[in-house]
Amino acid sequence: MQQTPKPTPITTERPAAEQFTWWQKGVIYEIYVRSFKDSNGDGIGDLSGIAEKLDYLRWMGVDAIWLTPFYPSPMKDFGYDISDYTAVDAMFGTIDDFDALVRETHQRNMKIILDVVPNHTSDQHPWFLESKSSRDNPKRDWYLWHDPSPDGGPPNNWLSVLGGTGWEWVEERGQYYHHAFLIEQPDLNLRNPEVMDAILEVFRFWLDRGVDGFRVDVMWHMIKDAQWRDNPPNPDFKTGMPTYDQFSPVYSTDQPKTHEVVARFRQLLDEYGDKVLIGEMYLPVEKVVRYYGAGNQGAHLPGNFQLLLIDWNARKIALEIDKYEGLLPENAWPNWVFSNHDRPRVATRYGKEQARVAAVLLLTLRGTPTIYYGDELGLQNVPIPEDEVKDPQGLLMPGLGLSRDPQRTPMQWNDAENAGFTTGEPWLRLSEKYAEENVEKQQQDPASILSLYHQLLELRRKEPALHIGAYTPVPAHGPVLAYIRSSGETRLMIVLNFSNETIEFTPERMEPKGTILLQTRNERKGEWINGNIQLQSNEGVVIKLD
Repeated sequence: MQQTPKPTPITTERPAAEQFTWWQKGVIYEIYVRSFKDSNGDGIGDLSGIAEKLDYLRWMGVDAIWLTPFYPSPMKDFGYDISDYTAVDAMFGTIDDFDALVRETHQRNMKIILDVVPNHTSDQHPWFLESKSSRDNPKRDWYLWHDPSPDGGPPNNWLSVLGGTGWEWVEERGQYYHHAFLIEQPDLNLRNPEVMDAILEVFRFWLDRGVDGFRVDVMWHMIKDAQWRDNPPNPDFKTGMPTYDQFSPVYSTDQPKTHEVVARFRQLLDEYGDKVLIGEMYLPVEKVVRYYGAGNQGAHLPGNFQLLLIDWNARKIALEIDKYEGLLPENAWPNWVFSNHDRPRVATRYGKEQARVAAVLLLTLRGTPTIYYGDELGLQNVPIPEDEVKDPQGLLMPGLGLSRDPQRTPMQWNDAENAGFTTGEPWLRLSEKYAEENVEKQQQDPASILSLYHQLLELRRKEPALHIGAYTPVPAHGPVLAYIRSSGETRLMIVLNFSNETIEFTPERMEPKGTILLQTRNERKGEWINGNIQLQSNEGVVIKLD
């Protein structure tokens, strides 16, 4: 009988599972706080609402929750414009509610990660109000101030990500300040040691309250060119693209000194033990991996968004996975993000059936995965009429389809009014399909996508090959993606069909034999595989090899 050869993994696993920490073995779940669960009937999700649903998250199998900002804010950018880093906005609850949420989360053996925004504050933050008051104020250099250009206009051509110039004139100082996002979000000067110390104190405040880590918003934006040079024109810019894309932001983002800032953050977290530092990263993967830092003393998980941004194509995705694995520094831990509050939902990008394939891919790749709330239900973007748009990105750049409201709509809990999200008027409209697409109904349906997520997370927790194992690509062609995860003597082969056609997959140089542990619709569980693998349309399988 021909024996199946065992390919050599392209990564080396550590000898014992105990040497892996919670953020390596676990699964993170992003909660857009405004939209998860409203506990008081005002139509906006809150901290107590999240606490009500912790048992659901524990049942699903997630290990950590990441909360989007809940700090006091004028809400020009729905909380990413912070006016007080060390408090809770009344619409989300109180500091006591937060402390209770931390306790309840930890009691369920889950971790809690906070979004922190060190790149900018609200223009209503006391720091900025002082800074803009005069050039003699002690906080005069806490933000990015600059004199006008010789013609009296902005100092350079830096643009705002949300449209228009990135500079705003302040009469009191007779200077411009830089804002990479909204006018109401002035950028901090993190080259100033006093500002750095103030941000580190923010970290300490929440670490002392028991949080388990931070996701740093727009990490690659934190430092700008000290010479204030113009960004060069983008040769690939075309009409219809966001105005920000007119120039390549080589001087206003991803500056070398940014890595020093990240290292300072990491040094502080390490003082508190087993905490995690995650970075938001919309950069090419070659640049993303630099944020692990020298000796892996930067971010633990610089956000890998490659599969958020490229076409849903098996060959392109296989290349991106291997490229990323090949670029990772020694002992750096990978991570995967397929969806978040800024990008269209998985089921909208790929379709309902391929959303199941995406779930298998996300939860069987090597590294830490992040699930965006509602993706486990197969939720799609909800069309928002123009007169109901609330997202500043959509309002400031109308007609380009850039509003992020459609992927931020309320979570669908049951078939009651407003999907069980609120007893009031929801801040954004819900999908008209919520009576069919909700947690309560899908929990009772073994063929639902929620049940698939539950089974995947259960299998991932059970099998070290999936949560700490090595990754080995399996050569494939066309719409098939295949790889092996292995730990000790256990080898699991994952095979995914990216098409709606039935396919027969014959791996090169091996004759796989084994049992299907999991399949996208659970119809073939326990089936014996001997040689060729028959794949139904839009099917993914996890096979335990003999």
